[in-house]
Parts: sequence; structure tokens; C-alpha cells
Amino acid sequence: MAKPTYQYGTSPRKIATEKPKKQKMEKKPKLKVVKDVPRQDVKISKAQRKKQLQTTLLAVFVFAILLAIGYRNSQINVKFNEMQNQKKQLATLEKENEQLKINIVNGLNLSNIEKEAKEKLGMQKLTNKQTVHISLPKKDYVEAATEKVVLEEQKNWFEKIVDWIFQK
Repeated sequence: MAKPTYQYGTSPRKIATEKPKKQKMEKKPKLKVVKDVPRQDVKISKAQRKKQLQTTLLAVFVFAILLAIGYRNSQINVKFNEMQNQKKQLATLEKENEQLKINIVNGLNLSNIEKEAKEKLGMQKLTNKQTVHISLPKKDYVEAATEKVVLEEQKNWFEKIVDWIFQK
């Protein structure tokens, strides 16, 4: 099928130019896999063993750090949830406390007290026949002190010396 010659858009067509020749890159030596020798007979150099050990230790170390971070975050989550529960309990207790304060204030109203006394305790208001008037003599029951009380301040040694000097 022929390529359509119509081009959409405002950008010009690219002109095909010669491709530059690729330069030969240096090839890395390929590792040879020995298939004839059993795995137990293959000898690994000390450098390879050291590198394998370092890689393994690094992987274990990274895993341990990630495990510690995950554990710490889970502990933070637990404490945060406990704190939120405590805040909810505090809010409900404060609300209950305010309701009890309002109930106490409403209960101190004299009309409420009178209503409670009539309904629950069966009390009634006093009549004029039930009141008894008592007359008390207008004598003062407070006795005056018969002895004179003298308070002496304890003076320190410096004040005693100053008083002794100025008395002479």
C-alpha cells in the first residue's frame, strides 16, 4: 500500500538523510557456563564469596530496618487510637458533667424544692395555728475579757542590743 503524501499539521516533513555508521563497541567478556562439572565441584573465589556475603548481609539489614519501621508505625497507630478513645470518653464525661450541673441548678429553684416536698414527702405549708412565737430577752450573751492580754514580740539579738543602747 502506498504511503499517503498529504501531511497533517504545520510542521515540515523530515528529509531522510544517510544514517551514520555505528562504531563497534567493546564487548565485555561473556561468562562461560560449565555444564559438565557438577555444582559441588565448581570452585567459587574468595572475592565472589565475600561479595555474596555482603549482598546477603545488606539484604538482611535492609529487611530488619524496614521491619523496625513497620513495628514503630504500628505502635504509633495503637497509641493514637488509644488517645482518640480517651478523648471521646473525656468529651462524653464533660457533657454528662454539664448536664448534672444544669440539673443541680434547676433543682435549687425554690418552686422545684416546694413541689418535691409536697409530692414526694407529703409536706404542707404551715398555717397560723401551727406557728408559735417565742420572746427572747435582749441580753448580750457575749462576755468581755477580764484579763488584759499583752503580746510581746520576740526580738532577735541585734534588736535587743539596739534597744539596750538607746535606753541608756
